[in-house]
Amino acid sequence: MLTEKQVKEIREHLDKAQNPLFFFDNDQDGLCSFILLKRFIKRGKGYPIKVSPEMTKDYFRKIRELNADYIFILDQPEVSKEFFEEVRENNIPTVWIDHHEIEDFYVPEFINYYNPVYNKEKTSEPTTALCYQITNKKEDSWLGVVGCVADHFTPKFYEQFKEEYPELSVDSKDPFEILYNSEIGKVSRMIGFGLKDRISNVIQMIKVLNNAKNPYDILNESKENKILTLRFANIEKSFNKFIEKAKKEVSGNLLLFKYAGDTSMSADLANKLSFLFPEKIILVIFTKGPKANISARGENVKELVLEAIKPLENSTGGGHINAVGAQININDIDKLENNIKNILNKK
Repeated sequence: MLTEKQVKEIREHLDKAQNPLFFFDNDQDGLCSFILLKRFIKRGKGYPIKVSPEMTKDYFRKIRELNADYIFILDQPEVSKEFFEEVRENNIPTVWIDHHEIEDFYVPEFINYYNPVYNKEKTSEPTTALCYQITNKKEDSWLGVVGCVADHFTPKFYEQFKEEYPELSVDSKDPFEILYNSEIGKVSRMIGFGLKDRISNVIQMIKVLNNAKNPYDILNESKENKILTLRFANIEKSFNKFIEKAKKEVSGNLLLFKYAGDTSMSADLANKLSFLFPEKIILVIFTKGPKANISARGENVKELVLEAIKPLENSTGGGHINAVGAQININDIDKLENNIKNILNKK
């Protein structure tokens, strides 16, 4: 967790920010982190980061467009030096809250960086848990749970949530049990699929989340959230079909599934397959255009994937020890498969 000093400093930054712009990673953890902070100070705008792995200089145009006086970066593992240079030249206070451990770690001195991975007492809970620690609003515990379980983490305040909403919970501390077998988990999955919609609908979803009094405002279809509920119903049909196809791809200790389409749901598929096959190495590969996006899950899978993509030109990758994302040229998929299998066979 964050130290008391860090929490105090972040709250002071939030108090000073009159027109902040919150950049957040394009998943439930990033989005819920933003919503928690926005509901806390009741001001600011949010914008999802859809590039991987590095937040580029291009995002700085939103700062100028919205005339923001403060920048908050949430759940984003890497930010380009060019973006930081724009921050320095324009003298805009910037707060970066994250929980990833980065090999080539770079943060300029003028950036206010907070990450418990680098604290004396090292922890790596999702950014949502850190933001809930900062805001400490019990009425928002459901948002904290939604963001955390999608990142395979059950926060301590889940017990508090369970007492208030027993009908939306399951009697388990396993985050994926909560994600896939409870109604609060359904809220998390709805939001995850909602983030894959066009930006105008994402903005509408953000409004719904910001105004929601409780999880029922998301679960129960209304005029305000109709787009979200319909989107979830449609994508979940495709998602379940992909899961059934992927189940047939188990080979030894590896499940490797390739798919294509208009909507990438690799992280969602990898998470569900990891829940169904916890002892397997899961590799989900999405192909569209010249690049292939990879989501991998499994014990020490980061080491495996980074070793496998190292010889591949223009490959990138990063994440957590047991959950990682990567990108390679589409022509290198066969090489990646061979590299993965060769590495596993040596173990």
